[in-house]
Amino acid sequence: MLRTLFPVLLFAAPVVAAPPNVLIVITDDQGYGDLGAHGNPVLKTPHLDAFTKQSAHLKRFHVCPVCSPTRSSLMTGQYHYRTGIVDTFRGQSMMRPDVPTLAEHLAAAGYRTGLFGKWHLGDHYPLRPEDRGFGETLWCHGGGLAQPSDLGPTPKDKYTDAPLMRNGKVTPTKGYCTDVFTDAALDFIGKDEKKPFFAYVAYNAPHGPYLVPEADAKPYLGIDLTPAAFPKVGQPWAGAKLNTAEIANAYGMIANLDANFSRLMKALDDKKLADDTVVIFLTDNGPGGVRFNSGLRNRKGTTYDGGIRVPCYVRWPGQVKPGSVIDQPCAHIDLTLTLLEVAGAKPAKEVAFDGRSLLPLLTGKEKALPGRTLFLQWHRGDAPEKFRGFSAVGPRYKLVQANGTGEDAKWKPKFELFDIPADEFEQTDLAEKLPAEVTTLKKEYETWFADVTKKGFDPVRIVVGSAKEPVTRLTPQDWRGPKAGFGAGTAGHWDITVAEAGKYEITLTPTGMPFEAWDGEVGEDRLSGLGDKERKVGVARIDLKKGDTRLSFTVTSGKTTRAADIVSARRVGK
Repeated sequence: MLRTLFPVLLFAAPVVAAPPNVLIVITDDQGYGDLGAHGNPVLKTPHLDAFTKQSAHLKRFHVCPVCSPTRSSLMTGQYHYRTGIVDTFRGQSMMRPDVPTLAEHLAAAGYRTGLFGKWHLGDHYPLRPEDRGFGETLWCHGGGLAQPSDLGPTPKDKYTDAPLMRNGKVTPTKGYCTDVFTDAALDFIGKDEKKPFFAYVAYNAPHGPYLVPEADAKPYLGIDLTPAAFPKVGQPWAGAKLNTAEIANAYGMIANLDANFSRLMKALDDKKLADDTVVIFLTDNGPGGVRFNSGLRNRKGTTYDGGIRVPCYVRWPGQVKPGSVIDQPCAHIDLTLTLLEVAGAKPAKEVAFDGRSLLPLLTGKEKALPGRTLFLQWHRGDAPEKFRGFSAVGPRYKLVQANGTGEDAKWKPKFELFDIPADEFEQTDLAEKLPAEVTTLKKEYETWFADVTKKGFDPVRIVVGSAKEPVTRLTPQDWRGPKAGFGAGTAGHWDITVAEAGKYEITLTPTGMPFEAWDGEVGEDRLSGLGDKERKVGVARIDLKKGDTRLSFTVTSGKTTRAADIVSARRVGK
């Protein structure tokens, strides 16, 4: 029997007389060791360090090895494979539109809801945050700024003055992205409204490229950041190139985050909201670069603890004891039900959750919850494969099969078993010594895998021609096909659903390439036309039938032909 699947829970009454506000702050690629409070001897995070002392520490809190899978589970209380999320790009980071979100649940319970930062669960209708329960939004497309899904011409430093999506419209902004997202969140928090708020502040820092104001990085430039400076067991240096300039800039980005986190906390104090607000701070996976990680093994992209164990702190004055530590394994799938119980709310739709409420642990009403096994998995590709890049985390033992995460990897399974309470840094493999434990965890994993993948992984489609999004801008973020990707020579197609039959205008604006001619495929039809080489634009008017189809285009300049990576579509007539 699958022990991690829980039925819908209906909470009889709020925990307190009036439901509290909820503020989730999640950072991008900040590892367990990227906090002063976690033993980093160089990085200064005084405001986050102070927050850890005011909060309960979920010491063994687990997420997925990469962005979108973690975020889908955090937003739904379900394992990411149930939500349709497999990867971070190539159309595999679009969350199924029928999966209800935490924002939808809380909005139905009377909360005003806002997202500020990174979404990474779908750029287009009906997958955008404003389609999934968020009433106010300021966010970036794709997996972050300075990626192929960027929203238009920006300065060389795309972390500054970037165009962003504000409530469904592309909007220019001024300033460094972390500051801009904080400003928007502060405006939302500061509104004088009677409704409680749910603010989801999802910073895209310190994800690479490591761009940060010079003043923030300056304290870390020239410091010894080599392994010798960090005498800790299990560091992820082996086989990886160390870039001290990148580390310095990443630390500058985290220092900037720390200052912005302080602004959020000060706003709660100034508005006298701190006592009535549940604040959760966490990160989405291990560190994106090779740097200090508190001794945990490896980093982002692996299911060793360096990739999936992250900081998670919960503050709720009067309800959660400051400085308390919860050692029981917990995960991203637990936060939705925890916050629904905090709010005294019931789910907006009938749904089965994989997680459970951690409120009894946080409030001290329970010292431990029944044991269970958590499952974390990720690898590249269009659909999950059994045993490829996974871990099964039990109360004591953890089974890891870390091979096969890479693109088109040729891999052989290697099952490792660790006694985590006794071997926090995963140094001693017990698989041969304890084969019965390996067998038990493998069987539990197989049952889980069969259950979470039973819906299959047909493409989650982009809707074109809807009044909800009159112009659909397609990018390589959602390309599909064997050559899909972000680098030179990549190409792909977009799987779309045409909302209304009619005449559509297709505009090609491939990145940085003037072209004389273009060719396209729309379903079974072949099209071609001339490009405006000076303006780097090509325009086609085509008839599209209602329903599912696919689009792909190429552009030609001289003897060079390449995929058209930026294509916009809008319905212009019947």
